[in-house]
Amino acid sequence: MTEGKKLQYINCRLSESVFEDVDLSKSRLSNVSLREAQFEDVTLANATFRNACFENVSIEDANVVGMKINGILVTDLLSVYEK
Repeated sequence: MTEGKKLQYINCRLSESVFEDVDLSKSRLSNVSLREAQFEDVTLANATFRNACFENVSIEDANVVGMKINGILVTDLLSVYEK
């Protein structure tokens, strides 16, 4: 893997881009559209989403241990839902 410089993309269109084997650790995404994007084999550990729209988002085959939505553990929500 090659080390990259700190890049900034401001007010640009990267529609239909492909990112494979890319490390975006500690990156900041602000005012970004990921509409109809697909994520596969992605690690979001310790990530935070604020003021995000998750309308019609599908999360499948995911490890949600420790994941919270509005301060509530998802595993607890799922446990109550399954009862």
